[in-house]
Amino acid sequence: MNIPFLGNWLRRHETGPGLAAALADDPAGVAELLSECEMLRVQAGAAGLELDETPASLAALDQLMPRWRRDPEAAPWLGNDAGLYLGTVIIRSVPGAGWQVWPNGQPVIRLASGRELNVVESGLSWALTGSPELYQVYAEAAEL
Repeated sequence: MNIPFLGNWLRRHETGPGLAAALADDPAGVAELLSECEMLRVQAGAAGLELDETPASLAALDQLMPRWRRDPEAAPWLGNDAGLYLGTVIIRSVPGAGWQVWPNGQPVIRLASGRELNVVESGLSWALTGSPELYQVYAEAAEL
């Protein structure tokens, strides 16, 4: 995962090996950082959609015209943001969900059941192909 601003933030906050250490030291700060999703928020805003970190906003994102798919350089960045936004919605609305970091540095969501969701991978797939829908991933996590 390559998030340009993350490197600078980690250098200022790091006390150990990367994102995992930052998450252990400052889980709220890392959650706030991961929720920024600036590129996705700009794209959504341009389409008249305000991302309010609710499940309804995921359903609304699923309905947007995927104009970004025409730009092969933008789609992966947007997908990364979509995955982080999906994770943000899950941790804010599914009891017991939180960010975890795999040994390779990949942020994932860990549900209260212990199940882990690679939301960044889901976001990338959504940005490139439209599947899985973001709301569907949320619904499965929330067991709706």
